Amino acid sequence: MTVVAREIRIEGVVQGVGFRPFIFRLAHEYGIKGWVLNSSEGVTIWAEASEETIAAFYRSILERPPKLAMIVNHRMRPGEPQGFDRFFIKHSEKSDRKDVIISPDVSTCEECYREVMDPADRRYRYPFTNCTNCGPRFTIIMDVPYDREKTTMKDFPMCPACAQEFEDPMYRRFHAQPNCCPECGPHTFLQDPEGNVYPGLGWEFLKAGKIVAVKGLGGFHLVCDATNREAVAALRRRKIREYKPFAVMCRDLQVAEKYCRISPEEARLLESPAHPIVILERRRLDDLPPEIAPGIATLGVMLPYTPLHHLLFDKGLEILIMTSANISDDPLIIDNDEALQKLRGIADYFLMHNRRIYNRCDDSVAAVVGGEVQIYRRARGYVPLPVDLPVEPAAPILGCGGELKNTFCMTKGKSAYLSQHLGDINHYGNYQQFLYTIPRFEKMLDVRPEVVAYDLHPQYMATRWAQGLQGVRKVGVQHHHAHMASCLAENLVTAPALGVVCDGTGYGLDGAIWGFEFFAGTPGHLERMAHLDYLPLPGEITIKRPARMSLVYLYELFGDRGLDYARRYLPALPLEEQRLLVRQLENRFNTVPTSSCGRLFDAVSALLGICTRVQYEGQAAIEMETLASRDGSGGVYDFEFQTGVKPYKLGVRGIFEGILADLEQGVPVSESAGRFHRTLVEMIVMVVKRMREETGLNLVALSGGVFQNKLLFLLLCRRLAEEGFQVLYHKKVPTNDGGLSLGQVYIASEVIREDVSCYSGQDCEN
Repeated sequence: MTVVAREIRIEGVVQGVGFRPFIFRLAHEYGIKGWVLNSSEGVTIWAEASEETIAAFYRSILERPPKLAMIVNHRMRPGEPQGFDRFFIKHSEKSDRKDVIISPDVSTCEECYREVMDPADRRYRYPFTNCTNCGPRFTIIMDVPYDREKTTMKDFPMCPACAQEFEDPMYRRFHAQPNCCPECGPHTFLQDPEGNVYPGLGWEFLKAGKIVAVKGLGGFHLVCDATNREAVAALRRRKIREYKPFAVMCRDLQVAEKYCRISPEEARLLESPAHPIVILERRRLDDLPPEIAPGIATLGVMLPYTPLHHLLFDKGLEILIMTSANISDDPLIIDNDEALQKLRGIADYFLMHNRRIYNRCDDSVAAVVGGEVQIYRRARGYVPLPVDLPVEPAAPILGCGGELKNTFCMTKGKSAYLSQHLGDINHYGNYQQFLYTIPRFEKMLDVRPEVVAYDLHPQYMATRWAQGLQGVRKVGVQHHHAHMASCLAENLVTAPALGVVCDGTGYGLDGAIWGFEFFAGTPGHLERMAHLDYLPLPGEITIKRPARMSLVYLYELFGDRGLDYARRYLPALPLEEQRLLVRQLENRFNTVPTSSCGRLFDAVSALLGICTRVQYEGQAAIEMETLASRDGSGGVYDFEFQTGVKPYKLGVRGIFEGILADLEQGVPVSESAGRFHRTLVEMIVMVVKRMREETGLNLVALSGGVFQNKLLFLLLCRRLAEEGFQVLYHKKVPTNDGGLSLGQVYIASEVIREDVSCYSGQDCEN
């Protein structure tokens, strides 16, 4: 047999996922001699055997890698045999390049769960049990390569037993960097605000209706018994969170099925390694306290994803409120002292631990829509996995995202790395998180962006920061262009397409607030084909007061007659405020034109008496979707499609006439709400059919936060398919503003690829 040598390079998610022990065992299986090495470039393998054996070995690596691994690049090249007599694992080495992809945090595997629950195991009831198949990753890593001294686990030297596991390549904890046990690892401690320490994990306090602040994987949660109405109501009062739904954690899938209808696809998502919060349809609305999710028929449910969570469900507890511990939209709390200070008066007790959280990371939120997963908040379990781009940018790009639900995006090669959900960065704490997370990604990826893309809104914090940078090329990107480009990017589309963006707020090229937009073209060359007709938006307060938006529509469409309708159907809007608002509209004082789909939903929701004040983004639309009839009766309302001048305009006078007639006749609100949804669908279909006639394009990309509305989304997808359209939508990144940064980098990459100063007629700066 002729012995040859091959050097194999594997790049991707290959550290912290058991890749080296997998290679070690596979090499023994094939009789390979040589070594495997972790570096900041990925994994390098030196293999010596026959050419046929190495080829089979290489195929096996690619075809059956560890379940948590993700191979992005791989290559093999010849070398000179060195005469190794065995296969061994080399220690990690440094490199000038950093091509390794960090694994997200991974939920507890079955083997570790069994150990935690086994009285005979040395890790019995140990809250930090993990192995190469599960446990903390992104939240503890400070640099690459992924070695213990580059994580917050460096504070806990391994005991002899853990060190032996760590060094055994045939054991599943071989080089599991967070490996620990009760002898050497982190520990929990339970105390009250005065510093009094208690045994256990707080089960007796939870069962007694108390609120416990629990330090988890990526930050603190506020926890209470979800079946205890007094506890849930107290949490709402103390957190000053009147309506926004609370997420819950169920002991297991069987408990979740007790409260929610769960499809096989939803069950797989709940139990996936990411363990996100999954939006589920409730079986009944009276089996849990109404304060959990006021006004809606869904529940955000997750399953335990750390041993600590599993242990919280002892003593008969089966469903817990598990909501992020932050104050007034500030960042998620990650520090013990900060929790004791800021959560005093909210939490009765504090269950903490002494492992530092380096990268705060909120729970991800997802749903199964039409049998497919859609991510609404991309964080724990998904970040920092990359999203492939359709083309490789000519230079590294940073997309700064928007103001709400902010993420930024950084490119390296053909990969786009979105940050974890950073929240609304018009709040100081979230903006500070934005500022310090960017250099962390630069360090982790070994990338220094040469191009920065930002939203055109001049008052956005990320925009102002980007415009102040020196030594980089700057590309301003229109908000809804970025939405459409984000959808095209994650679907790897480079061809021209049609786009429908239904959204709340976005600064338009003409200075108006856009939000119900139709485009055609490629990311670098988008034409605005149509939009909802402009109406004045009287101040930002109107976004929080849907009844004000109702009055705007009524007055602008019907004049003085609209004021009569307002007095009859908008009792939540005081007459004096109505008069002031009318004067503001007449003078166009402090108003801006808007074509927002979100504001249209607000206006209709308030007119139907569903929601007149919002406490969280999208509340009016969410509550209207909850009530909307699904039976399809009643047809659709009239609407106007004005095609005289481009961009074409959609008018809604017929919609409001129909809703007012329904109110006069006492038609159930559910029927009117359902009819409104169906009307929007037919409006969109009519416009895209006209666009297809003019452009010859049959590919339609859907994006924008309004498409989190399942009823609207599914009805529209079905109708577009009936009309022969190929429909694209989001599955990897959020359709809301959490996906904007991906679209920004795609557009910026097209701008620099074409070597033009700007795109689609908007301002660009070099």
